[in-house]
Amino acid sequence: MTTIHKSVLLNEVLELSGADNARLVFDMNLGEGGHTFSFLNKYPQLKIIGVDADEKMIERANERLFPFKDRFKSVHAWSDEFLSSYKGEQPDLILFDLGLCMYHFKEAQRGFSFTDEKLDMRLDENSSKSAYTVVNTYSEESLRDILYKFGGEKNSRRIAGAIVKYRKNKKINSSSELHEIISGCFSASQRAKSKTDVATKSFQALRIEVNDELKRFQSALLSAYEILNVNGRIEVISFHSLEDGIAKWTFRSLNADGKISILTKKPVVPSDEELTNNPSSRSSKLRVAVKEK
Repeated sequence: MTTIHKSVLLNEVLELSGADNARLVFDMNLGEGGHTFSFLNKYPQLKIIGVDADEKMIERANERLFPFKDRFKSVHAWSDEFLSSYKGEQPDLILFDLGLCMYHFKEAQRGFSFTDEKLDMRLDENSSKSAYTVVNTYSEESLRDILYKFGGEKNSRRIAGAIVKYRKNKKINSSSELHEIISGCFSASQRAKSKTDVATKSFQALRIEVNDELKRFQSALLSAYEILNVNGRIEVISFHSLEDGIAKWTFRSLNADGKISILTKKPVVPSDEELTNNPSSRSSKLRVAVKEK
């Protein structure tokens, strides 16, 4: 299988994992299995359960990790639901990689990219809520709030208004249509000066809303602490300030109660070399904590 995604902060994740003394690891956002592959390859005593809400990711990871089939098991589930219902052996390490796999942008054809794709954005294709539902049925006020809260989009009022105006005459069916609407809310000079596409924040906000990502992560992180072995570790790779904020303040709260110690006083960020080799890692941050009791 040809892999599309490059796992971010891979060396740092391995170094801070404490996996030398671990037996069971949970990879809570399995993707194509890049982190899991490296763990299984480096630590022959490890067994790993990989969890992902996307069945296509499960299929791709199973193919990639077939050589480790005796030490690897995949589960199709949302992380929060898996962790809250888990009853088996306690894990020694739980890894959350909250980034979207490059497969979703390049091959999934679900509207994560700006090209002419069906407007969907669901990670679990069995979910009822899609980006099509959000942009075509949510009120202007709700759209504005989502774009501002989840995307930090300062132009959220204008974008929400443009979406509602457009859909009065025609449903928004594709990601390219939505991209054009959003881009039209920015001047040519704004588009030229922007380091990323001006629609990036809006697309990210809609994806978060469609998949309830922040709510699920908050719940999953608390469940992770509960089921983790004492002296076990939680590693969180975030790509969004709100995700990082959840990890930061949850860790601080648990630390204040003496339940965990925090290994990363400041988040670990990619090296210059990684940024050169994998520009998509630019916003990633790693936080690590150890369960004390």
